[in-house]
Amino acid sequence: MAWSSAHAKLHILLRSQILLPKNSRILMAVSGGQDSLCMGRLLIELADKWQWQLAVVHCDHGWRGDSADNAAHVLTLAKAWQVPAWLEVAQSPPASEAAARKWRYESFAKVARQQGYNYVVTGHTQSDRAETVLYNLIRGTGTDGIGTLPWVRSLDTTSSPITLVRPLLSFSRAETIALCQQQQIPIWEDSTNQDLHFRRNRIRHELLPYLRSHFNPQVESALAQIADIATEESAYLSQQAKDIYRQCIFQVDSKSWEIQRAVLKQSHLAIQRRVIRQLLQSAIAQPPNFLHIEKLVALLTAPNGSQSDPYPGRWIAQVRGSIIRFTQKAS
Repeated sequence: MAWSSAHAKLHILLRSQILLPKNSRILMAVSGGQDSLCMGRLLIELADKWQWQLAVVHCDHGWRGDSADNAAHVLTLAKAWQVPAWLEVAQSPPASEAAARKWRYESFAKVARQQGYNYVVTGHTQSDRAETVLYNLIRGTGTDGIGTLPWVRSLDTTSSPITLVRPLLSFSRAETIALCQQQQIPIWEDSTNQDLHFRRNRIRHELLPYLRSHFNPQVESALAQIADIATEESAYLSQQAKDIYRQCIFQVDSKSWEIQRAVLKQSHLAIQRRVIRQLLQSAIAQPPNFLHIEKLVALLTAPNGSQSDPYPGRWIAQVRGSIIRFTQKAS
């Protein structure tokens, strides 16, 4: 192994944060692009130091005419790396990026569970994180959307939990391509990465270069720092909101909830919004938006008898003395 600055950077990071403990069984999600190949090569060359057992999983969405060749390329590399590999092929091409992402992570969890791996790693980089922060900000996100792509999250909460880890979040895309070039790792070029019909590609190829040139040469690092801060603050606020939720939100039956106004009114507006969002996520048929949440927050201080206009699924909120009754009306 030719020890490089990238090897040292990742090794030091793993020692300081203990993202992937010694003796872990790790399933590496490899697409064939520069980021996942860089990750795979680094982990394989650090494996002896950490006593890891490594394997590869590749997901073929069936979106491109060359997807089967892409999969074969990854399996060939896994064989050269002398690690087991599994291929997951979509029965039909996913209808959207969101559907593809959902299927992909479900596939990772399934293979990890079946083959006994307790960690799944992906090659997301600092550049991916910056793009996702911008994408979510443009769509109008809250703090949770800014604190996106965390280093670690649960992928499967069964009796044998599986943890998703993103070990390259301190690496830029420039660093991953540099390592692939230095070590002559053959990259599979995904033509869809250049397609500007995908909004993320437009952010990558047009918006971020503009911001880099005209505002901040280190914009990716700055956005990643914001994501780190937001992640920790969101975790704290979420825990506070859960504690308040247990004190003031009660489900009466499948079509009725009650909110104790006095308890929730004492909380900060940020906590009120999170508690109300949690209630709406449990009740209504679609993800709540900002206006949905604000309508219920306004009823915390509204006169008796006040009520909201209908929510999706015919839900209505009405002030009844010290409580707000949130009920689903019959069709």
